[in-house]
Amino acid sequence: MFFMIGVSEGSKEFDHTQNVICPNCGRYGRYIVFMTYTVLSLFFIPCFKWNKQYFVRMSCCGKIYRLDPEVGKRIAKGEEVEILPSDLEAVDLGWQGTYSGWNDGGSQNSDGFQDDSISRRANWNGASKTCSNCGYQADADFDYCPKCGTKLP
Repeated sequence: MFFMIGVSEGSKEFDHTQNVICPNCGRYGRYIVFMTYTVLSLFFIPCFKWNKQYFVRMSCCGKIYRLDPEVGKRIAKGEEVEILPSDLEAVDLGWQGTYSGWNDGGSQNSDGFQDDSISRRANWNGASKTCSNCGYQADADFDYCPKCGTKLP
């Protein structure tokens, strides 16, 4: 018998709009709220998610903040929540504290990451392949999509 089991990382961007003056660069921007997670897939079907973490990225300069988990859960449920400065904790990316290489809009998922690999992902050079079937962005060295199994270009 043949089983296909995989553990991968993913992310989901939420539809949350809150315009603010950026505490990092002082420009007018908005919070982009997203969740990262680890997922167990059986035959390319996501079965179990864990290690959920919530983050906010500034649209103006790309500064990343860890979001209070309770506030993140409320946003994930679709509640209208105002994010306060006390709900945010700056994430140190190692170089200038920002990363603006993720896409700035749309619903396309960016490559997910766990907390211990933020610095590695922040230095990522953008080399990736986008699955034509599900839109997942996999590292350039993947031949098949880790989410749905479709052959990548």
